[in-house]
Amino acid sequence: METLGIDIGFGFTKATDGKQDLIFKSVLGEATDIQFRDEMITVEDDGVNHLQVEVDGKAYFVGELAERQSNVRFFTLDQAQFIGKFAKVFALAATAQMVKGFVPVNLVTGLPIGSYRQYKDELAKLLVGEHKVTLINGDGKREEKSISINKVRVVPQPFGSLFNLMLNDLGEMGDKRLVKEKIGIIDVGFRTSDYTISDKMRYSERGSRTTDSGIARAFNVIATKLRENSGINVELYRLYEAIDRGNIKIRGKEYDLSSLTEQVFSQLATSIANEVDRLWVDDWDIDAMVITGGGGAVLAKYLKPLLNGVVMTTDPELDMRLYNVHGYRKFGQHLWARGNTPPQAPAAPKTD
Repeated sequence: METLGIDIGFGFTKATDGKQDLIFKSVLGEATDIQFRDEMITVEDDGVNHLQVEVDGKAYFVGELAERQSNVRFFTLDQAQFIGKFAKVFALAATAQMVKGFVPVNLVTGLPIGSYRQYKDELAKLLVGEHKVTLINGDGKREEKSISINKVRVVPQPFGSLFNLMLNDLGEMGDKRLVKEKIGIIDVGFRTSDYTISDKMRYSERGSRTTDSGIARAFNVIATKLRENSGINVELYRLYEAIDRGNIKIRGKEYDLSSLTEQVFSQLATSIANEVDRLWVDDWDIDAMVITGGGGAVLAKYLKPLLNGVVMTTDPELDMRLYNVHGYRKFGQHLWARGNTPPQAPAAPKTD
């Protein structure tokens, strides 16, 4: 039995089996016949640049391949549409690359807090069962796979990061301190920001909320400014690399993005810090806060100085986009590989 963690995000889909990680843009495209498949010059390729799948009899280009080759591309920030039309394809595309042969799969994934109650059962139902998936590589070679997803557990998205800090790779309790403390989690994604509190491993409804303060808000401002200056409407998913570089070239003209990016990221970080202050006004006894998510990776340096409290130091070697998905897999190990008992606080030591 294989245990996978899959984080199906609006910006990126992430997956891990504990040995390898997979990240691709959450973009779908119609599959077209590529007449010339040979590379003109051989470059290093991790395999994700050509992600072509067939699911339920329909062929798709996914991620970078859709962005590069598809005439019709699909990208959404609407939760209902994302669950109904995108999530299954992204999850199966990731699973098909992770699983070899006919090994059955147990899968843990997550949803934003604001969507959790409404969509958790629907998402689990979409994924459980037998699925026929075909992968087509860059040479056009087809590999048919039968994927058997035995169990699916859907959790509130930001808890993945907490599980990642608490549990080791075997799903055993690693940092017992977190079980006894009150931890606030700030999960900045592409479309949304999720806030939640784990109070001695108990979920706090009062301290949990989803807002629209995801990194896409900043990307929208940048895209609007580019449209004003260039007349070109740049899709949000095509801004990642440009913002990382600090510039973008449109019709041969280079536009500097560094100062605008600093401005909009600072404004977004201020907005998130204000949301934290309002939401957790009665939770002044929080022991520590965790910043996580792909947006959190980008905003951390702007956000940390604005937060009133201790911000936990996380592993600088691990891509912050993977915090949740690694936690999902560890939680799956805890549930299915080590029994079904939830983490418990250790008993207080006896005193003489």
